[in-house]
Amino acid sequence: MHIHTQEGEVPRSAANYGPDSGSRWFGLWDGYFAISYLVTVILLFTSDEDQVHRAFAIGALTLIVPWYAGLGRRLMIHRTTGRRNIVFSVGLFVLFGSSSLLDFAGSFALFAVVPMLMMSLSMPPAIVLVVLANLWPVTVVWLRGGEFDPHILGVLPISLLGIALSVLLGVWITRVVRQSADRGELINELRRSREREARLSHQAGISAERERLAREIHDTLAQSLTSIISLVQAAESEVVDNPERARSRLGLAGRVAQDSLAEARGFVSALTPPALRESSLVQAVRRQADLLMEETGLTVRCTARGAERPLPMAVSVVLLRSAQEAFANVRKHARHARRVEVLVAYAPDAVRLVVRDDGAGFRTDLPEPQDGPDEVRDGGPDGERNGFGLRGMRARVEEIGGMAEVSSSPGAGTVIEVTVPLGPVAGESAGE
Repeated sequence: MHIHTQEGEVPRSAANYGPDSGSRWFGLWDGYFAISYLVTVILLFTSDEDQVHRAFAIGALTLIVPWYAGLGRRLMIHRTTGRRNIVFSVGLFVLFGSSSLLDFAGSFALFAVVPMLMMSLSMPPAIVLVVLANLWPVTVVWLRGGEFDPHILGVLPISLLGIALSVLLGVWITRVVRQSADRGELINELRRSREREARLSHQAGISAERERLAREIHDTLAQSLTSIISLVQAAESEVVDNPERARSRLGLAGRVAQDSLAEARGFVSALTPPALRESSLVQAVRRQADLLMEETGLTVRCTARGAERPLPMAVSVVLLRSAQEAFANVRKHARHARRVEVLVAYAPDAVRLVVRDDGAGFRTDLPEPQDGPDEVRDGGPDGERNGFGLRGMRARVEEIGGMAEVSSSPGAGTVIEVTVPLGPVAGESAGE
């Protein structure tokens, strides 16, 4: 495949694959060229020509070496086309023709000259020069004889065979170079694809980490800060009338702050949540339920059903965070609630978390973007959406193949149910 450029210009694709797919196999060609040169020189030294013709023939043949090394080799490696290729090919033909004219033994250099012509030029001019080069020995015999010489009939079949072989060699070389170029382009495309994939993976990793931190901040720091603010405000209102109660609320606020600090350190390092580090899921959920009861004064009952067993850490974290989100919604939105029921149910192939309150509830039959559960349960008192409440909980659950459902109606309270199958994660270690 010949790539046409301006003089001296190296095509982009050739520049990409040249050092890999060109120089690598060109070392073999250099060896072949050196052997052809040495054999031709030996034949010249043993020829019957006079010493002067022989010396000039060897000199012309030897000039091909620097001509090839200084100009032709780079052109052939990079497969450029232009005036330099024409200059090199014409010079090569002149030096070969001079050597053959001075001493017929120099015609043996055809074995090196023909491939160089085919690699230096595009196919049509290359074939023309190759035909002329193969006919040149016949012309030399005819010029030396001065008239038709029977020796021409002996040289002509060899020249015709050389022409046929040269054309076939040229087609083969062109095909090899084209395949090498295509292979180089494929390698470069694969490299670019891998670079794009690496960039996309890096960006996806950054986005995933941002999402993880956003969820962790919402599920830990934001909720804890909300609890601390509520406890401090309650303590301020009771510091005169009930100082003992105020001190109790301030102590509870301090414990919540300490737990929040431990949670923050844990999720920044992507560690196991402190609540799960040395306890089971049921124990961790029960502690969160006790904290909800202390903060709000609600009656909170936490029960477990089924045979409790160690769970994969991914499942435990999602269920604990879901419980924390459900409790946060009870704090913010379960108006007139008096009782909260929490259930952790173990089944052979799944684990289920249910949080039920008897608050005011809301309508679930309205379009979600306007009045759906996420806005009513997630938003603050002014109805503003923060984007990391129930939506974040659903995203967490779906990431491990689970399902989160919210059911409610006005005056009938709210139920948040999270079910996580254990099949897809059964092979994970419970301590992961």
